[in-house]
Amino acid sequence: MKKIILSVFVCAVLLACKKETPLEAGPAIVAEKPAIEECYKGILKEDTIAMTLVIKENLVTDGQLHYHFFEKDKNDGTLKGEIKGDTLFADYTFMSEGKQSIREVAFLKQGDSYLEGYGESVEKDGKMMFKDTKKLKFDSKTILSKAECHK
Repeated sequence: MKKIILSVFVCAVLLACKKETPLEAGPAIVAEKPAIEECYKGILKEDTIAMTLVIKENLVTDGQLHYHFFEKDKNDGTLKGEIKGDTLFADYTFMSEGKQSIREVAFLKQGDSYLEGYGESVEKDGKMMFKDTKKLKFDSKTILSKAECHK
């Protein structure tokens, strides 16, 4: 009987002395950065270019690009792409002459503005793409400056 009482006493002391173990940490909660909307506009004599970007991380998840050239067909379309360093590369999907077209566009970010990139293009899988993005020229005449976004 003494052995049983002694065993119970030792167990009780051990349980009382046992340190509380911290709760296991669950997976870390990472707050996602919200998507931001930015708008840009360029006016060249009687021509207007307007661009709206919805950016999340380094992706343009949604965007609009509008070319309104004086006395020419306007092109209105959507943008989806990626920002690599200081350059935005995107697919511009638009209607022209009653036909849907896709072409790659590039814009170089400089401060609060974007300069449109130009270069030799080739058709690949139904899309006009730059032949060599390293040879793009960014026209300082085609500047899209940050503008107020209109809902």
